[in-house]
Amino acid sequence: MTGTTRSSHDLDPRRRRALVRSWRRGTREMDLVLGGFADAEIDRLTDEEMDQLEAILDIPDTQLFKWVTGEAALPREYDTPLWARITASRGH
Repeated sequence: MTGTTRSSHDLDPRRRRALVRSWRRGTREMDLVLGGFADAEIDRLTDEEMDQLEAILDIPDTQLFKWVTGEAALPREYDTPLWARITASRGH
């Protein structure tokens, strides 16, 4: 996983998959946003938050990038505290 700073040895299979998917997005910008967030938070996410993250990981990078940059409005169903944490973490 290029860029990751976190070992996945202590994660359950679901979180390992999400960590890999967060770092292998297809665009470097979204690798950094989602991968950086996953490195910092993946082991603390609740099952509900994991459901939300997995739904986000299914969205194409081109659309996610527009949401992150504010170029496109974030759909209501993705406007969650988890999304706020993801976007807040992008500067770190």
